[in-house]
Amino acid sequence: MESQDLPECPVCLQPYDGACTIPRVLACGHTVCESCLLNLPKKLPGAIRCPACTVLVKYPPEGPTTLPKNIDLLRLIPGRSENPRKPLNKSKHVSNLPFLPRSWSDEFYSNWKSYLLRDDTVERDQVSLLPVGSFSSGGEDSSLFKAGYLVRVMDCLREMKEEEREELGLVLRAFTKQNCRICRVLGLWGDLGDGVLYLVSEKQKWGNFFHKNLGCFGKEGVFNFALMGMEMCEAVISLHKEGLIAGCLSFSCFQLDDFGHIYLDLIEVLLTGRGIQDVVANVGFTGKKIGDGEIGMLFKDLLKRDVFVSPEVLLKLLEKEGIGVECCSLKYPIRYSSDAWLLSCILLRIVNGDVFSDEWVEYMCDIIVKGSENSEIDCSSVYTSLMEKMSSLMGTKFGAECVSLQQILCKCLDLDPENRSLVGDVWKCIRELVIKPQFDKMVKLDGASYDENGGRCMVVGKLCLLSRERTETQEKDELQGKEANGATDMVNGLTEGRIKWKDLQGHLDCVTGLAVGGGYLFSSSFDKSVKVWSLQDYSHVHTFRGHEHKVMAVVCVDEEQPLCISGDSGGGIFLWSINIPFEQDPLKKWYEEKDWRYSGIHALAVSENGYLYTGSGDKLIKKWSLRDGTLSGTMTGHKSVVSAIAVTNGVLYSGSWDGTVRLWSLSDHSLLTVLGEDMPRAVSTVLSLAADQHTLIATYENGSVKIWRHDVLRKSMQIHNGAIFTVSLDGKLLFTGSWDRTIKAQELAGDDVEVDVRHIGSIPCDSVITALSYSEGKLFVGFGDRTVKALRPRHVDDNQQRKQDLLFFMYTIMGSDQSLIGLHF
Repeated sequence: MESQDLPECPVCLQPYDGACTIPRVLACGHTVCESCLLNLPKKLPGAIRCPACTVLVKYPPEGPTTLPKNIDLLRLIPGRSENPRKPLNKSKHVSNLPFLPRSWSDEFYSNWKSYLLRDDTVERDQVSLLPVGSFSSGGEDSSLFKAGYLVRVMDCLREMKEEEREELGLVLRAFTKQNCRICRVLGLWGDLGDGVLYLVSEKQKWGNFFHKNLGCFGKEGVFNFALMGMEMCEAVISLHKEGLIAGCLSFSCFQLDDFGHIYLDLIEVLLTGRGIQDVVANVGFTGKKIGDGEIGMLFKDLLKRDVFVSPEVLLKLLEKEGIGVECCSLKYPIRYSSDAWLLSCILLRIVNGDVFSDEWVEYMCDIIVKGSENSEIDCSSVYTSLMEKMSSLMGTKFGAECVSLQQILCKCLDLDPENRSLVGDVWKCIRELVIKPQFDKMVKLDGASYDENGGRCMVVGKLCLLSRERTETQEKDELQGKEANGATDMVNGLTEGRIKWKDLQGHLDCVTGLAVGGGYLFSSSFDKSVKVWSLQDYSHVHTFRGHEHKVMAVVCVDEEQPLCISGDSGGGIFLWSINIPFEQDPLKKWYEEKDWRYSGIHALAVSENGYLYTGSGDKLIKKWSLRDGTLSGTMTGHKSVVSAIAVTNGVLYSGSWDGTVRLWSLSDHSLLTVLGEDMPRAVSTVLSLAADQHTLIATYENGSVKIWRHDVLRKSMQIHNGAIFTVSLDGKLLFTGSWDRTIKAQELAGDDVEVDVRHIGSIPCDSVITALSYSEGKLFVGFGDRTVKALRPRHVDDNQQRKQDLLFFMYTIMGSDQSLIGLHF
């Protein structure tokens, strides 16, 4: 045999030679070389994962040298019976109707999740808020399913137009990091109270300080004015570096921090823009034409509010409203220099006080009067006169040393944006009042590209339009809602349709367990019975009787003759045939060793190799043969009742009232590891377990859930206000039921290192939830009030199901003696 044909280690791919690469056999039957076994990660004491099959196997404390050598180098397969029995808890058929279909993809979620703030992290008076969308507020209504915070926010984002999300994403990407002189954007927050999605940013402690200082600067205040003007310019330049043009500014857009530094609040910029759009919208209607006089009235109205907008931006807003302008000489494109106009207005207003506004208003009134007299208006000559007055006023305040600043500020007010100075030029001019050019060798202003084709004006963008569009949409929805007599969806945007549910009544006491198999639903109860329900029409088919004690658990297995297995508090284990016609007596029954000190069976699980495992009040896990009911093995170690067990991937998981979860090898029943030993028992009683592949879920008496992946704790969270009695895991979908009468739906995402748990929503119930089972897009729920409910989303195109519903209602109306009630939304 040539070298390349020799059997090799699955880890290092080196051929075995018996000397340097020694083959060692693991408990699962696979072979790995001795050196690789030494280097494999050992996340658990006394156990490793086989690199070939990933099953947890026992690892000797002395190291791999004590493992047997694979002398014949055979590729062994874990032993199975010739006729393996398969658990029926998981259906072979994958439902094409998911219980909680989403309207957004994992990629969409990953793009936005880093910007989402928790619903309890925002204090309104400490931040600036901009409404950007709306969703269901989750108030009291007839909906059965209550969508979670994450679902409402993500659906709100998905329902936005692409250009709206693009602009919102641009702001978030640019300003969630600390930016020079701009209040940091914190992210997106949904207020569950008013059903509004907000863009959130920091708010400095001291805001709107300009009104106290208007006209107060004289020659002795030049230095203070220069520092303030420089920081305002730096804030606008930071905006330009990100490719954004403000388009409008007001005094409220600038804030002071504790050290007296000026910051630009983007939220206030956008709110100012929305206010300007409202003013423009009130000018007229689509198709109307206005002249200089009406434009003058607009400017006058805004000046009274200390709101500044450049002429070209105002004309663009009028154009977006469909309002024509007769004066075509003012139609210029929006450029970065549009913001230079705004800064010049604000700086001149600060220096000259009310005189600045009065002169502007006088100029506007002159335009209006001349327009009403139908005389020819010479805008340019009147405007030139206005600029001369502005320059003179500033010269009176600051003297001759500010001549260059007077000139550049008046240049920024040129009607043609192309003739204006850039904000960077204004900054350099103001800086010269503080540091003379010959001494200013340290700083060079770079970074703003001023690509006039790439700037995006915020005031004419989608974020400023969202407020009005949202109001119009709400009014339309309210009107449609009234016409539809208040019909509500199951969840806002989460599913197309509504949840429907059916009551399955017949038990006389608390429901303790649920299992699905062979086309039937099985429910066990304290009333000492197991009921069988058809999955086709949810009718009651049969009742298994024979237990003398409370039935605590039920499972199904698949073999040539399918079985239902139930265990009771007296230690009785009953095997029932589920072939039609159903038999009255069990196929087999046996009992654990009776001991009055213990409370019998608490949990059941079936392995793929045809063995039944029980968790009991005597602190033991027992292995039983389904062929003859003989006890085949016992696992000891728990210090209290074994309340839950689960089997998957060659490992048995057992949870106990002692607060621990133990992992056992199915091949030799050896203990692999213990989870949760460091948790206080008083708050950590394990009540239920669910396992799927390498994910383990444990729920606790205090309402918490812990998630392990590859036997490493990845997530611990408090999700209920009471004990979590039951859990159901199906792939990524996790359901929990609790003493607080609520079912919580979560979605698991992430990888082996980080688990991301997304709260999908909740289902409020009328009683304590004691059992859950999810199968083929349906959720079955057992309650403490003796009822079982079948829940599924109602889909508009589900015609076949509607036919079944019709038959179901006919069956109910005709007076079934099974007391089966059908409830529909």
